[in-house]
Amino acid sequence: MRRREFITVVGGAAAAWPLSARAQQPAMPVVGFLNIASPRAFAGFVAAFHRGLNAGGYVEGRNVAIEYRWAEGDFDRLREQAADLVRRHVAVLVATGGTTTALLAKNATATIPVLFISGANPVDEGLATSFSRPEGNATGVSVYTSELVGKRLQLLRELLPRGAMVALLGNPTGVVHKRETKDLEQAADAAGLQLLILEVTAESGFEAAFASVLQQRAGGLFVSADAFFTSKRDQIIEFAARHRLPAAYPWREYALAGGLMSYGASIPDAYRLIGDYAARILKGANPGDLPVQQPTTFDLVLNVKTAKALGLQIPATLLARADEVIE
Repeated sequence: MRRREFITVVGGAAAAWPLSARAQQPAMPVVGFLNIASPRAFAGFVAAFHRGLNAGGYVEGRNVAIEYRWAEGDFDRLREQAADLVRRHVAVLVATGGTTTALLAKNATATIPVLFISGANPVDEGLATSFSRPEGNATGVSVYTSELVGKRLQLLRELLPRGAMVALLGNPTGVVHKRETKDLEQAADAAGLQLLILEVTAESGFEAAFASVLQQRAGGLFVSADAFFTSKRDQIIEFAARHRLPAAYPWREYALAGGLMSYGASIPDAYRLIGDYAARILKGANPGDLPVQQPTTFDLVLNVKTAKALGLQIPATLLARADEVIE
């Protein structure tokens, strides 16, 4: 495990400043931080955002304030929270937790700078005019979750018998669900795999979804990169382990928590980059001039301990290609 650094701001010194001096201080800029999921599951990502912000010279409570809004999976609540942050005239609106949050924030304001983390192509979704010059009021990071569907399925297939059925755990309320499902159907056909589509929109739906996996005798599970599932990763991993189901996940955090394998970009890196962009905009940069960042590496992480618990032997060829192996 990598060591995480935390910065603690001690505010006692401010109390000693003369009142007249404090009165002359400029108003502290406010960053609005919007996310579809819950704070507990995203704590590590928020810490990465702070690292990017700190590197740019901004520390929460010292020279910048942050208004956090967590929708806990409720899209109506997310829409209301976005509108509230716009009414508060925040200096920057950071829209995290997927393309749905990004589009909602972009549609909520045409003037406040919006920073997004998108799993879908931001140009195709109308978030930016181009990667190199987004124009408008929005820019951010594209983490290529949709483009990696075929590769992730290919990796899972190496652990399954040919012709086996794979279940997709998807969220139909997410913007990328249709695109992801279509791409996965094509990849499954090409790989000779049957596909069972399971649509879950709330935590209460997991029990029925995994019951369907057993009933249909699916041999593997493909988990969508949807932020709702990321926030519920512990529960999903527990269900997969209970039903002895090999599963492929989008982020390293799943494998660290006991998931079998993950393949994708680094989400903490994406949040750090967003923090860096927030600092630049607070210093006067125009979001339309900041290129949409793209990942340069995609990591394959394998959890050997989980494989053994599932009775799986990971092929040596697959282990040799892994960027990280969890023993």
